[in-house]
Amino acid sequence: MPTFELSRAICGLDKATLESLLAAAAQRLHDISATPVLDAQVLLRDVVRGRAPSAQNSTGVLSTGERDAFEALIERRSCGEPVAYIRGEREFWSLSFFVTRATLIPRPDTETLVERALIHIPTTDVLDVADLGTGCGAIALALATERPHCRIAATDRSPDALAVAALNIQRHNLENVALREGDWLHALPDSGYNVIVSNPPYVAADDPHLNAPEVRYEPRDALLGGADGLDALRQIIETARTHLRQNGYLLVEHGYDQGGDARALFSAHGYTRVASYRDLAGNERVTEALWPYRNRAK
Repeated sequence: MPTFELSRAICGLDKATLESLLAAAAQRLHDISATPVLDAQVLLRDVVRGRAPSAQNSTGVLSTGERDAFEALIERRSCGEPVAYIRGEREFWSLSFFVTRATLIPRPDTETLVERALIHIPTTDVLDVADLGTGCGAIALALATERPHCRIAATDRSPDALAVAALNIQRHNLENVALREGDWLHALPDSGYNVIVSNPPYVAADDPHLNAPEVRYEPRDALLGGADGLDALRQIIETARTHLRQNGYLLVEHGYDQGGDARALFSAHGYTRVASYRDLAGNERVTEALWPYRNRAK
C-alpha cells in the first residue's frame, strides 16, 4: 500500500488522524476485501479531493461532512459493493473508464486479450476491428488508442452499457470507435472484419463465484454463459466466420478452465492456427484462431 507520508500529502491529514481513520475502516472491511487498507485509503482520498487549499493546509482532521461522507462510502464497501462502482471509474490499460452497474468492471486478466489482438493489428495498416459485448468500452478504446488509424466497431445489446461506452469515448476524445446496439454480431454487417475480439459471458450457471459479494453487484447477463458457461462462445465462434475477411482473426476471452473447450470449438468450425494464451496468473485466458477461407461459411 502507499505510505502514510504519501497519503498524508494527498489527504492533508495529520498522521495520527490518518492512521486512526484507516485502521477503523480497514477493520470493517477485513472480511469483505482482500485489500481493506487500500480500499479505505482510496475512498478517503476521494472524500478529501475537493477540499479547498486552505482546508488542506490549516486542518489535520476531517470536517463533520467529510466524516459522514467517508462513513457512507465505507458502509457501501462493507456491504460488498466494489470500489469501482462506488467511485464510478476503473483503470484499464493505463486508461481511466467510467463504470456503472450496467457494465462489468474491467479486469487486468482482460489485458491479455488486448495484447494478443494488437499482435494481429499492424501499426501501419488500416484495418476493421470489432469488439463484441463492449460494456464500458475498455477493450475497444484500448485498441483504438494503440491503433488510431484503425476503424473499431463496438457492439452491445444493452443501451445502458453503450451510454457508458459513449461517455468513455468522449472522455478520451477518440474518433475511430463506432458503437452499435445489438446482440453480438447481429449489430454488424456481414463480412469485412480483419480482427474480431470478445470478452463474452462465460461463467457457468452453478459456479459458486457468482455468490461472491462483489460479483453480485455486476450485471448477471454479462456474466452467465449458460449451463456450462459456453453458450456465448459457441455462438460467437460459429457466426464470426461470416463476418471475418479471409485470414482474419477471432480472439475470445474465457474462463481459466475453458481453454480446451474453446480450442475444440474453433477447430470444429474450420478455423486454423488455434492457440490459447495465459494471463499474468498463469491461467489460460484467451484463445485465438484464424479464419482461412473466403465466404466459405455463408
